[in-house]
Amino acid sequence: MKIYTRTGDKGQTSLIGGRVDKDDVRVEAYGTIDEANSFVGKAVTELNPDKFADILEDLESIQHELFDAGGDLANVSSRREWKLEAKAVEQLELRIDQLMDEAPELERFVLPGGSSASATLHIARTVTRRAERQVVSLSKLDPDLPSLPQAYLNRLSDYLFACARAVNARDGIADVEYIRSAKVFRTGKRAPKEDQ
Repeated sequence: MKIYTRTGDKGQTSLIGGRVDKDDVRVEAYGTIDEANSFVGKAVTELNPDKFADILEDLESIQHELFDAGGDLANVSSRREWKLEAKAVEQLELRIDQLMDEAPELERFVLPGGSSASATLHIARTVTRRAERQVVSLSKLDPDLPSLPQAYLNRLSDYLFACARAVNARDGIADVEYIRSAKVFRTGKRAPKEDQ
């Protein structure tokens, strides 16, 4: 089976129901979602299945949901049907609360790092934030764009932050606080939104 088609050699790519330039904001948005998905996949390879079975189950679901979100963004057909479901956001919120309870309380921002898997999850988090910003830009151009991918990406970045911290906690690795940060977290283990 050949995977190359030569149809994109002149700088255009196919959507569901149309074609656009490869540097179109829509392509940037779903391409960045694909990039985040790849880092999630890398984190999967770095996690011990005995210690992180629940997180591995989360991450596999997230990879499917990221494909759903990307497909929804790539759909410009007259008959638009969406794959991403609201229950995906609800599940992320549930897991964020559970994972934040595993890690020590925070007062300041933390430096991305710790174990290899935690560092990869932080990369996935920042790429997810970039995808979210691109979806915001796209939503200004396409008023019919579904709102769910943007909400999902927002929540996913929070999940990846909580997950990275829980992975370090299970591995017995302390997060390193950003020493020049003010105390930005409220009392308790929940982190405020890290919207950028």
